[in-house]
Parts: sequence; structure tokens; C-alpha cells
Amino acid sequence: MLALVTGASRGIGLAVAERLAADGATVVRLARGLVPGRGAFVDLPCDLADDAGLDAVLDTVLGEIGTPDVVVSNAGGFLLRPLAETPLADFDAQLRLNLRVPFALARRLLPAMRAAGRGRWITIGSVADHVGFPENAAYAASKFGVRGLHETLVAEYRGSGVLLTLVSPGPTDTAVWDPVDPDAREGFVRRADMLRPADVADAVHFVATRPPNVHVDWLRLGPA
Repeated sequence: MLALVTGASRGIGLAVAERLAADGATVVRLARGLVPGRGAFVDLPCDLADDAGLDAVLDTVLGEIGTPDVVVSNAGGFLLRPLAETPLADFDAQLRLNLRVPFALARRLLPAMRAAGRGRWITIGSVADHVGFPENAAYAASKFGVRGLHETLVAEYRGSGVLLTLVSPGPTDTAVWDPVDPDAREGFVRRADMLRPADVADAVHFVATRPPNVHVDWLRLGPA
């Protein structure tokens, strides 16, 4: 199995890459902070928000490595800020990272997967792609958009052999929470009680290894 994971240098993306590799997959990792090389993973550094850079690295994947069997569209950004304190530039950045990048990735890779007649496309969403929370206006707008993109692509690729899944985790203990300090804020889940990246990776692995006659449309998970 050839898998491609974006935002795979840390957090959920790294955990997903490690889980798939442990199961024997060849895993291509895309992220800005990687050093190019082939070891446990095929690492290709890329600023996914740079159109030319993304096109170049996907040319390399499709031309030299192959059409992925599994794509995990994980890369994105997180912003927690009240509406009145959110500059338009920050809103635009959330849309670019969390919605435009997944769209651009899908636009390049899904047609190749359709031509191959197979594959799993797994998008990492969020509890904020279906529930509204205070201070989440920009982030939630981008994640609700990703859910809309997912649902449209499910319809567009039905019958193609390519199966698309949205995985929507609740609060997960990664470095994105460091500046927020949720333990000190009322109404937030304590970090000790959050999901772990490995929990999300297990969910992704479950989806990626279902038989081709099984479509997992939407998988939601959260802390107990």
C-alpha cells in the first residue's frame, strides 16, 4: 500500500504516518519542516499553501513514486479568537490552509486515483466541522467548508472505486493547544482528558484497511 499523508511531521499527521508504516505501508510524508530523504518514510518537504511548490511535489509523487492507494489530507491550521478580534488576513489564512489546500490536493490526486479505479481519500476534519463554538468563527468556517467539499466529492466519485471518508476528531492533545492553555479556561476539555494523536491514527487506519466494498462516509470521535 502506498499512502500519502500531509502535515505529517508532527501531531496527528505524524501519528497517522507511523501507524500506516507500522502496518507495512510505504508512506510519503508532505510537510514544510521535513528534510528530503527515504528512510522510515519518503519525506518530501513542501509548503502546501504555495501553489507552485505543491504542484511540483505532486508531480514528483505521481511521476516517480506512483498513484497513492491512500491519501490522508491532514495539514491545516488552528485559530481560536473572537470574531471582532480576527483580522481578515487571519480568516483568509484559515481558509487557505484548511480548505483551499485540501481542494488543491484533491484536484491533483483524485483524478489519478479515479483512473486507477481504486483508493481511499481520508480528510481530517474536526468537531468544529459540525458544531459551533465561541471563538471559532474563522476555524469553523474553514472546517464546515471542508465537510461540504467532502460530501460533494463523495457524490462526484461514487462508483469510481475511490472511497472518501471524513474523520472528525474532538479535542486532541497536540502542540496547537500550547498557546491556549485549555486547563486554565472554563468550558475547555483538560489536556489530560483529550484524545491522543494515536487515537485519531487508529481511526484512520481502520478506515484505510476496510475492504473495498465498505464505504465509511463520516467517522466522528471524541473524548469519553
